[in-house]
Amino acid sequence: MIYSILADVVIAVHFLFIVFVVVGALLVLKWRRLVYIHLIAAFWGALIMFQGWICPLTPLENRLRRAAGQSGYDGGFIEHYLLPVIYPSGLTREIQIFLGIGVIIINLILYGIIIYRSVKK
Repeated sequence: MIYSILADVVIAVHFLFIVFVVVGALLVLKWRRLVYIHLIAAFWGALIMFQGWICPLTPLENRLRRAAGQSGYDGGFIEHYLLPVIYPSGLTREIQIFLGIGVIIINLILYGIIIYRSVKK
């Protein structure tokens, strides 16, 4: 039971990290000190996509699921709603590169807004 809960926590953290990578610059608009953390996270997220690496959270989650005696992702809110977002079916190398480019473009736009607002003050 505890391993199943821990696996759910890992998947939730994974999802939140992905959201932070993509749109964390919006938080930087409010809390400027997050800029360095976000830039590192965004760089890491894009690098994983470009290199085709697997995020270290994925094997951790899988180990916890196996320790819980689970073999798949059936059941529960987290497995049903979050996993398809994090692990889409049909994910190809080309889609990974496209997603990496998307992360960079979104963040360039958001940081452009941040810089514009800073200069405007």
